[in-house]
Amino acid sequence: MGNKLFVGGLSFNTTDMALRDGFSRFGEIVEAKVILDRDTGRSRGFGFVTFTSSEAAQAAIAEMNGTDFDGRNIKVNLAEDKRASGGGGGGRDSRRW
Repeated sequence: MGNKLFVGGLSFNTTDMALRDGFSRFGEIVEAKVILDRDTGRSRGFGFVTFTSSEAAQAAIAEMNGTDFDGRNIKVNLAEDKRASGGGGGGRDSRRW
């Protein structure tokens, strides 16, 4: 079971520290990061929280998913691993016929 959570539906005003503070009661946090738009520097409305244990991550999902956080109803679930990109962008078979 994973330790990294996806947190969606965040307020554009939520900071890394607020995210960490809001989830710290579930266990020790390795990282709490709100994802920012690289062009504007504004929040993209989601972030990630990584715990040291999967038990803490599961407790956070159970208690925080669907709740009000910083004025917004958030979605909390296990983060999916980044898929390795082959660079072709052509799906299963990018050959042209």
